[in-house]
Amino acid sequence: MSAFENLCLTVAIDRLTYGRLNFDASIQAEHFAIWVLKAPCPGAYVHSDRNWSENLTQAWLAWQEMFNLRGLPHVPLVHHITGEMRGKPAWTLPPQPNIAATAPMPSYGSRLMQHLGISLWDWVFDGSIENSFAQSEGIAIGQNKPLRVRLEIRDPDIIPLPWEIMQPQAGKPAISLSQNLLFSRTTSDVDPLQPVKTEQALNILLVLGQETAPESNSGGGLKLEQEANVLAKILGNGTVPANNANSVNAAPCHVDVLVQPTPTELIKALETENHNIFFYAGHGVPAPDGGLLFLSPDSTLNGTELAQVLVRCRVKLAVFNACWGAQPDQDNYKAIPRSSLAEVLIHHGVPAVLGMRDSIADEEALTFIQAFAQALVQRMPIDQAVAVSRQQLLTIYKFNQPAWTLPVLYMHPEFDGMLLQPIGEGITELPGIPLKLLGESTPIASLRSLEEIGKIWQIRGAKMRVGRSQDNDLVIEKPEVSRKHAEIIVRDAFSSNQVQYQYFLRDQSSFGTFLFTGNGWQKVHHQEVILESGAKLKFGSTESQPMEFIIDGNL
Repeated sequence: MSAFENLCLTVAIDRLTYGRLNFDASIQAEHFAIWVLKAPCPGAYVHSDRNWSENLTQAWLAWQEMFNLRGLPHVPLVHHITGEMRGKPAWTLPPQPNIAATAPMPSYGSRLMQHLGISLWDWVFDGSIENSFAQSEGIAIGQNKPLRVRLEIRDPDIIPLPWEIMQPQAGKPAISLSQNLLFSRTTSDVDPLQPVKTEQALNILLVLGQETAPESNSGGGLKLEQEANVLAKILGNGTVPANNANSVNAAPCHVDVLVQPTPTELIKALETENHNIFFYAGHGVPAPDGGLLFLSPDSTLNGTELAQVLVRCRVKLAVFNACWGAQPDQDNYKAIPRSSLAEVLIHHGVPAVLGMRDSIADEEALTFIQAFAQALVQRMPIDQAVAVSRQQLLTIYKFNQPAWTLPVLYMHPEFDGMLLQPIGEGITELPGIPLKLLGESTPIASLRSLEEIGKIWQIRGAKMRVGRSQDNDLVIEKPEVSRKHAEIIVRDAFSSNQVQYQYFLRDQSSFGTFLFTGNGWQKVHHQEVILESGAKLKFGSTESQPMEFIIDGNL
């Protein structure tokens, strides 16, 4: 379980009634219930009712007209839009605020994106739900931890909406982009999660499906070979590329590749290797049984069929870099419940599923896979890795383009998103006692200044505290150094029936600690990394005094 699993706010939305109160669309109302299923404090469990307004429907229609690459296949709450309204500009953006003539005017797309995001936020987080969110966020801030926000949409008509763009106000980040919130969708209609063991390495099965779209599907060939090469280069079968600034935390990885396999070959690969991630790159389309994946010109697989083997083989994360993996299928322009690939897999028991809400371009897909894979290699929880990769999409393809809105993450309500053990998890941290009591194999370590000859600070216990405050073992009275900046700790681990010891740096600061690697000074911030003898450190800034960590020998 991760350190912040209990700091989770889960909000559910479902339709209370469905039906026409009157043939006059202007007075018809759609009633929804919004309530808190899980919260970090007892007083946050609240309930509220909402009416889905005509303005929201019109804003959603305008958003689809601009950003939906398939046109308008589905309009939720369609009865709000009468025949007289169709084809007319029934919705307009709110008036522009007064802006200096020299200031650049925001584009229509940016305003449209922001307006729908704020409208969705105001509809969900209003009244008692807003208070619940504020309480939960306050607890998380007080503990200096992120708050998980999970949204359960039970009405299929509003699942296609881009809830990931919800935004509290202009100037604030969308909920799926925030540094302090980890957003995902979820469902409570699942069986209890089987015990999920965190592991030490990523073991990925990468499946490259059909490169060219079948006649029934629009779109051209995908750069699947290029995508496979990118992923293999990023993960490097156990290494991280030299330009990765956080390589100090990198996890070992292994990638197996299947090119246009048959279902039998796919099942065999999953059953014979212990894969914790299933990654599909290829074409996909919505279908009633969990979408349809085109493995090869002669082989297809739907979500219901794929779910059986993924659950049986204990795959923890399924990623679909394919079009419409998170899009429900439709029957007569109405969404079919539990029909998207992501929903089917999560309902069957896959702990985490990531799909695309709409079609995704090759370049966008490659950008996403690169950022997402790098984040997983750095041992981030899945929801945090998705946030990082979404930020990358926004930065490159801009806020007023739909790329960053496409990834949709579903997570089992009991899953904390941790695929890999953090460095040092599962081994014992020793108390701060004299080293002579720790055993003869315990190494003696010191920090020495590289600017002042003869200036050495010995680590006289199993922990050295570094910071600006006078109660630290090593006091550095510099403004860039936090009061309680970092700790150097020693831990024991058992190997071949012998106790071995390893030193770690644990950063707790505002501005980070800098560790010199082959790529220069790399920032370690709120992380824990292994310290080897000879490691060079700077606390708070790259301009601060350089120090060297040295292991002097054994007692």
